[in-house]
Amino acid sequence: MRQHAAELGFQQVGVTDVNLAEHEAYLQKWLDAGYHGSMDYMAKHGSKRSRPEELVPGTCRVLSLRMDYHVPAAGAEDVLANSEKAYISRYTLGRDYHKLIRKRLAQLASFIEGLAGGGNYRAFVDSAPVLERALAERAGLGWIAKNTMLINADAGSWFFLGEIYTDLPLPEDPPQASKHCGTCTACLEVCPTDAFTGPFSLDARKCISYLTIEHHGAIDEALRPLMGNRVFGCDDCQLVCPWNKFAQPTGEDDFSPRHGLDNSDLTELFLWDEETYLKKTEGSAIRRIGHERWLRNLAIGLGNGPASDAAISALLSRRTHPSDMVREHVDWALGNLNVEL
Repeated sequence: MRQHAAELGFQQVGVTDVNLAEHEAYLQKWLDAGYHGSMDYMAKHGSKRSRPEELVPGTCRVLSLRMDYHVPAAGAEDVLANSEKAYISRYTLGRDYHKLIRKRLAQLASFIEGLAGGGNYRAFVDSAPVLERALAERAGLGWIAKNTMLINADAGSWFFLGEIYTDLPLPEDPPQASKHCGTCTACLEVCPTDAFTGPFSLDARKCISYLTIEHHGAIDEALRPLMGNRVFGCDDCQLVCPWNKFAQPTGEDDFSPRHGLDNSDLTELFLWDEETYLKKTEGSAIRRIGHERWLRNLAIGLGNGPASDAAISALLSRRTHPSDMVREHVDWALGNLNVEL
């Protein structure tokens, strides 16, 4: 099984039972605090998220798999330091990982079914109420770190996770004996919006990934200046993590950057009309936010950059956009650049 998983492009596979009681308690505490913001789907499935056997009846084991996505791309730190550039989270520079990994998981499940002579399987890739990091931690793929990401001692955190639920009582893999963050707090200190309420606790309502991807409305004016040029996601807490020095480049060509999105100018992206946006983001996870939120995010980036003629001209061209939200963020950006309206 492990050899076949490797042939399908997975760097690691682990097997765990379905006992997530500790993580269920943490999830409920997080929800009670309101840290999920407008992500109502985090609460609406009840205990199915933390009890795999309720989501897929008969499940007694979960296979957790890791696929690295770290790719050679324009230096993240250099892009972040250039306020005329648009920073896009590294995980979404290439092809949408959902379809690719789901297909590979289905192939692995079919292979296991052939070996076992039966069994039931369901594959998931960030597409159902699944506590993927909790399952991965229990399956021995790493530990949930202070930045709430899963970290692997040999690979850092630049990887995707996928799961296969099954009713086969496969042998379990032991979890790591302990977490290995030590006294390091680099991830907590670097967060641009101070979204961590403490180690292992993230208030998503202040997280730039949430604000630029999950949040549908206007972004809090107090947070806009803190976002800098981060227009789709944020990797700061991964970029400073010492464990990511062990990350290896992925062998998946589909994860390579497309359309120069690893090093694009804010003005160039802001001037994409909806047709261009849909064309350039075809097959990409970026498309999920739609053109309106794309412009919202980019307007903030432009407003945090230099008051160049190109930036001001681009913003002025969107002042009559049909979306109230786009116009609001454009006007904020122009005001932030001290442009008299």
